Amino acid sequence: MTKQERFKSGLNWILKYSAFIVLLVALFQNCSSSLNSESSDGGAYQTLEKPNRVKWHPGHYYTLMKLGKYSASYLEQVYKELDATPALRGVQVRFDWPTLEPTEGNYDFSSIDQLLNQLQVHEKRLIILLQLRTFDTVTPLVPSYLMTDFYEGGVFLYTGSGSTTPKGSNLKLWNNNVRDRLTSLIKALGLHLNSHPYLEGIGITESAMGTSIEPTTVDQENEYYINLLNANVELRRYFPNTLTYQFTNFPRSQLKDLIDGLESIGAALGGPDILPDEPGLNVVNQPNMPDGVYSYYPKLSGVIPLVPSIQPTNYVNTSHDGTGHAPTVQELLDFGKNNLKANYLFWTRDPDYYLDVLQLLKSSAQTANPEGGLDGRCPSSFTSCVN
Repeated sequence: MTKQERFKSGLNWILKYSAFIVLLVALFQNCSSSLNSESSDGGAYQTLEKPNRVKWHPGHYYTLMKLGKYSASYLEQVYKELDATPALRGVQVRFDWPTLEPTEGNYDFSSIDQLLNQLQVHEKRLIILLQLRTFDTVTPLVPSYLMTDFYEGGVFLYTGSGSTTPKGSNLKLWNNNVRDRLTSLIKALGLHLNSHPYLEGIGITESAMGTSIEPTTVDQENEYYINLLNANVELRRYFPNTLTYQFTNFPRSQLKDLIDGLESIGAALGGPDILPDEPGLNVVNQPNMPDGVYSYYPKLSGVIPLVPSIQPTNYVNTSHDGTGHAPTVQELLDFGKNNLKANYLFWTRDPDYYLDVLQLLKSSAQTANPEGGLDGRCPSSFTSCVN
């Protein structure tokens, strides 16, 4: 069997059995008292009634920057803005693995519980982004126990195309021991949080691996994407009543299999950037070239949730290399709404642009309905949606 055939075989196995596994475990969880996870204050989150009955509050969400989630004064201001802006339905917040699992098998979700308690008071919702890639070489990506030989050190340093300078670190997700520990984290999170009414979603950072400083093999790269899809299967398994998503951008050669996998399990397609003039994201129907990720959004509208995001650099230029133009926030909204058919749209609360975002979201077009002018249809991949 060739390397490519082995890769296809692994993906096909996941796709064949993932939908059955998700449904079976969802049925079990909804019949089991184990889903009534206790919160940090001793209470229990109410179990939803049926499998794949997913919490569904589409619309606009703030993405908090850096360490804002730990600053009381920052959060106080954010909550004021949320209260004054009905179109903002909640916040997306990044959580890193070392914070959630300080030592092997010992989980600490207190920071999530605290945010959920605060947001519930304001009737706003939380969407988690699991930070499984860093964009600097200083921030720890994994707990220290993963940085051992059993896990091949757990992480690899990556760089950009044509450079040898490290830009950040990524998971050695081709290592099945790393995969298994990630599954354990997802399971613990799901048992604790899935049934919380104000936990709206949970997802994984972008699909692009980056170029490893130490060369990787084709087998390693293929196994990386098999296990990335497996992580999404586990999210659907342990969060049967919660939106789950994968930020997806590159490599284009892996997109079809990965996105087909997301569709098969009812996971959302998301993106780390709205860059209307970025060539690699917009490629479509070119000879001998895989399509870019933006071409998949219209095809999947109404089928699975679509959850693009606006990052700080997206406010500055419409292309990654700066050859585009500086967009207005209205342009970014129009592209997300009309081109990407967004159900959820994540706006980074950038200090230079958030006032423009707030002004836009207070306009009549974004206040006429709860979803803020976005597509509010319940996806056909869900049994039903809970508003």
